[in-house]
Amino acid sequence: MERARLVYYEPQVDAWKDFRELDFRLAFELTPADGKPAVGIARIHARTDVDVDARNAVIRNLEVVETRFPAAEPEQQKRLDALFRRFVASRGDIPIALDRLVALADKPRAAPKGVAVRNDPPAIFVAYQPAVLLQTDGKPVTARTAKGGAEFIVNANWPVLRPPGDGRYYLFDDVSWLSAARLEGPWEPAGRLPGALVQALDDPQWADLKKASNKAPAKPKAVPAVFFSSVPAEVIVFDGKPTYAPIPGTELVYAKNTEADLFVHTRTNNYYFLAAGRWFRAASLEGPWRFASADLPPDFARIPLDSPASRVLASVPGSEAAKDAVLLAQVPTRVTLDPKQAAALVDVSYDGPPEFKPIEGTSLSYAANSPDRVIKVNNQYYLCENGAWFYASAPTGPWTTAPSVPSEIYSIPPSSPVYNVTYVTQTTSPSGYVDASYTAGYFGTFVLGLAAGAIIADGSGYWYPPYYHYPAYGYPVYRPYAATYGVGSFYNPYTGAYGASRGVYGPYRGATGSASYNPYTGTYARAGSAYGPYGSRASAAAYNSYTGASARAGAVTGPGGSAAWAGGRNPATGAAAATRQAGGVYASWGSSVVQRGGTTTATRHATTASGRVGAARSSSGAAAVAGQGARGSGGVARTASGDLYAGRDGNVYRRSEGSWQRYENGSWSNTAAQPRAQAREAAGREPLQRDSAARDSSARGSVGSSSAGRESFGDRGAAQSRSFERSGSQGASLQQNLNREWQGRERGAAQAQRYSNFRSSGVSSRGSAGFRGGGFRGGRGR
Repeated sequence: MERARLVYYEPQVDAWKDFRELDFRLAFELTPADGKPAVGIARIHARTDVDVDARNAVIRNLEVVETRFPAAEPEQQKRLDALFRRFVASRGDIPIALDRLVALADKPRAAPKGVAVRNDPPAIFVAYQPAVLLQTDGKPVTARTAKGGAEFIVNANWPVLRPPGDGRYYLFDDVSWLSAARLEGPWEPAGRLPGALVQALDDPQWADLKKASNKAPAKPKAVPAVFFSSVPAEVIVFDGKPTYAPIPGTELVYAKNTEADLFVHTRTNNYYFLAAGRWFRAASLEGPWRFASADLPPDFARIPLDSPASRVLASVPGSEAAKDAVLLAQVPTRVTLDPKQAAALVDVSYDGPPEFKPIEGTSLSYAANSPDRVIKVNNQYYLCENGAWFYASAPTGPWTTAPSVPSEIYSIPPSSPVYNVTYVTQTTSPSGYVDASYTAGYFGTFVLGLAAGAIIADGSGYWYPPYYHYPAYGYPVYRPYAATYGVGSFYNPYTGAYGASRGVYGPYRGATGSASYNPYTGTYARAGSAYGPYGSRASAAAYNSYTGASARAGAVTGPGGSAAWAGGRNPATGAAAATRQAGGVYASWGSSVVQRGGTTTATRHATTASGRVGAARSSSGAAAVAGQGARGSGGVARTASGDLYAGRDGNVYRRSEGSWQRYENGSWSNTAAQPRAQAREAAGREPLQRDSAARDSSARGSVGSSSAGRESFGDRGAAQSRSFERSGSQGASLQQNLNREWQGRERGAAQAQRYSNFRSSGVSSRGSAGFRGGGFRGGRGR
């Protein structure tokens, strides 16, 4: 059997149908046993398995459609074609970074239909010192402590108590006690606590608050500013007087000494503030603020990618970063479940007898007094738990895995607190197993359609009144729904994570990392319940108000799950686990239930009867995936001399010092047309440094979609005679396509590196000042 070496470069995608069927071009160098390398290109059809939670995908079932070797004679082409096909047949699955798939995918000309979210501005406060946002979920609701008879606010995001006969409120801000006559302040150090509060903390239900309180200093070093709001609100906190830095090539400056995304358009002197993926504009920091995403100044789209402010590009309509974010939000996470075993794990709970409230604009109703998503459809009850659907004839079960979902459910409007379930679909496969899937909307991340282009919005913008249950004994039950503002919502372009963090705002952020809410990670913790009858800060109680999943000792991590949850409990299963590696919604069902999906890229090494495939990285940063077996040996790598590109005209191209060169007659020569200066400048803003993980992904591909499909290369002579400017897909010239694919590779590589850096950085919640955004930490599977 002939032995040879194969080096291939990042795939260039022609079509990615339903995020499953993949058609792509591939440039490669094939060196037969005689040692003479041949440059070629191939068209390949394959299938993809996508794991959105792990931000990875696998290309599998590769079928070579055709190959072409521009400098080879006909007889040699046949031999090389056969040799390449043997390599592909023995290669097996190819893991790739999902960021690369998204970056190179052609985006639809027409922006996807957006969701009718609300974009009313929240109350926006401004501080120039460390600050606390004290919020109540609507008007304050109070109850009495079992000991001491102190009044406490049930629906506050921080512990707030008031002793009987004392008109003052006492707030614990995670560092010290503050006191004020009114919730609006002014707040000052509380000093010695009243006896009634000391008695209240002796209740075991308040043990965690007592423990933290005992560590509080008598005189805190600094007293934060406290802003109170009973409506959705945000705080912009400066570390002293605002300082701004210019953004080259624009009339914008951005605030450097705040974690908020705040800009000033110097020509109009308008302020622009980004919150929950939405832009708001005001003539001064005092307001009034108005929604501005629909008509941002064009300079926002001109922010260079190497600018510290570039992370906001994901929220700028029409930008490539925004298009990537929108496409990523539409990529489904799929899984195949064993219906009987899945149904056996369902456990639905109610606070008292089941209570159902009508869903506006539909004939449906939902369970108001349950943490679970139970929808009544006619005389049937449908439950959405952990990305899967079940049904029963009674609200308490018994539950059966649903073979499909009634179409009426998908008419639930965004104004409903259970709207997110419309992003979960389910069908029955011929094998009898159930195929379920969800997209980002399940976690409260929605596409906001605008004339200038779609963007990602975190949260629906609606305020959903919480549910209260008052049992005969004990403390009242408070069940909040997902919030849009006041939780520090963000889209993090470094990780692709959608999330939020609440707590102390400002440079010292005392509680931001522990009291946090991330609708895309499955964890939610309210500071109000962190030290009270509803939860324990010591165990980092977390609850996802979108999916109903809860966990203790669960880190606030990246999209889809946590690196390791200890003692996690899911109300859908009623079961606790000592540890759980590789998080994600579907992972919670367990390996006995999940038949396929959810962990498609968990391994990088496989040994089969055909040979061995493994991954390796060199100390220089070059990455390779090599295969060796009965049919020969081969490797894939990104070489130091630059990437090769498979042109749509059947020729091979490369970039050399900013110019395009074509391979012909065994050598490289400059093409007649070169990238315009503007294109070179725009692409040059792309961060080019890549760590080893990003380079590893570079060798294995970014894929996209276009209308080109499986267009034939044509015969050698005809291909070589085509003009470089000849139109490609969607009317774009070959030059434009090559520039787009090059920029997509660079953008995808940078995004993959950012994601890898954040995974290994140990940054959690909103991240560090260096990244000025949200982040997470976690292992490979999270």
